[in-house]
Amino acid sequence: MGLTTFLLGIGMVLVFEGLVFALAPSRLEDLLRVLQQIPVETRRIIGLAAVAIGAVLVSWAVSLSGGF
Repeated sequence: MGLTTFLLGIGMVLVFEGLVFALAPSRLEDLLRVLQQIPVETRRIIGLAAVAIGAVLVSWAVSLSGGF
């Protein structure tokens, strides 16, 4: 995985994150209120699970494409 792949990944994250702010800013505020109700340790576990799933998906995409 080179710099191009890294930049592609960062760009995709920014596109999706930006869409949330642009299309549904009030829903984002609602989501933040809901997140405050979830215990910190549970949020940590959710974050770690997201990282693990993301790493598996990236690895899978790289292997399917024959490497970047």
